[in-house]
Amino acid sequence: MSKTFKKILIANRGEIAVRIIRTCEDMGIRTATIYSEVDKSSLHVHLADEAYEIGPPEALQSYLNIEKVLDTAERCGAEAIHPGYGFLSENPEFFEKAERRGIIIIGPSSECMYKAKPKNRARQLMKMINIPVTPGSDEAITDTGNQGICQARETAAEIGYPVVVKPSGAGGGIGIIIARNKNELDKVIEAARSRSRKAFGLSDFYIEKYLTGVKHVEFQILADQFGNVVHLGDRDCSVQRRFQKLIEESPCSVLTPFLRMKMGAAAIDVAMSLNYVGAMTVEFFYVPGNSREFYFNEINSRLQVEHCITEISAGIDIVKQQIKIAAGNQLDINQDDIAIKLHAMECRINAEDPVTFLPSPGTITKLRYPLGPSVRIDEGIYEGYTVPFYYDSLLMKLMTWGRGRDEAIARMRRALGELRLSGLKTTIPLHRAVLEDEDFLSGTYTTDLLDKPGLKKKIMENANKK
Repeated sequence: MSKTFKKILIANRGEIAVRIIRTCEDMGIRTATIYSEVDKSSLHVHLADEAYEIGPPEALQSYLNIEKVLDTAERCGAEAIHPGYGFLSENPEFFEKAERRGIIIIGPSSECMYKAKPKNRARQLMKMINIPVTPGSDEAITDTGNQGICQARETAAEIGYPVVVKPSGAGGGIGIIIARNKNELDKVIEAARSRSRKAFGLSDFYIEKYLTGVKHVEFQILADQFGNVVHLGDRDCSVQRRFQKLIEESPCSVLTPFLRMKMGAAAIDVAMSLNYVGAMTVEFFYVPGNSREFYFNEINSRLQVEHCITEISAGIDIVKQQIKIAAGNQLDINQDDIAIKLHAMECRINAEDPVTFLPSPGTITKLRYPLGPSVRIDEGIYEGYTVPFYYDSLLMKLMTWGRGRDEAIARMRRALGELRLSGLKTTIPLHRAVLEDEDFLSGTYTTDLLDKPGLKKKIMENANKK
């Protein structure tokens, strides 16, 4: 008989909290959630069975306050906490303190997370199991003074500019900044540290070579405590701005069968070497035109924003699997059961200026969702909701799918055309422009796509249309 939880606390907000609440309801599990003072009218607060105010709007005093989150879980009688993504979802200290209190975190053990975090430890692990990594520092730079700056300068000089400064404990591209020369490096380090502290409560970082003209490809892993590990296929996440993803699709249209097999096997090797339990993503950089050359990017020991398109393409509810694994159940699927039958696509609709990417908080005065076949929306908003400026700008994820890539794109164009969202600026004009771009349509686009002058001009034209 399958084991289950009676109540889960969702330690997050926005669309991912709503997503988890809905799956818990499908499984007959009661939900509790937390919210800051500014989030009392948020959708996840309305939908959860119970909701608890946890502090001021600033994340460090609310969503990132470990003791408050754990105290709330104990007070409401939750057997487990689902951290979603962002905030505390990749903070090993949070996982360790929860374990000491006997609270299950729906994710890996703290021991496993310490192996994968900081992210430079993951680089060391890749070298041990013969997976190529991009040139960079293998030890986190922890010193906040001149010694740390000098260490960073030495590494950057050794691998050559441009470089990226990556916070060791961050995720989702937050805090990652390019330094194109030594004059920029000091300012970039301070900016990256500041962003990471505010978003994740961590400030260590490392230096890595900045690669251009590559595909960002990731593999979704599920693993249980009985040693069963599977991957659910790959995702192409190459449409990015400032290292944060905007459009994803599954599967990647340019991978050869050989490369897909090789990268999938490497992702499973990573999970097995960590004795991983739960959902994990292994990210790679692939050099187009070379059927063999790829590099390890990072491990994400949590649910990914873009997990939904893998759910669609593989036909597996990843959040449900996460919960079942955390409750002590064995995976009920094996690698031979997994077949990618659909092509799925996701557009992240953010409250941002589509040209400058500056945040655009405000009140949603009109909201009409697209309808029709093969459309899914994961949202954290409603008409009349005021979007705060304290948190990530993601409003919703719009997903479409089809038997092939062309069908998924056609349906996404239709869905974007039907979507009505007024009261603030959003990235919708950008999505419409990308879906008409020749490089995107051919599938050959890389992480440099949004740097194209012609595409930038088209985005600006779309943004200026009424």
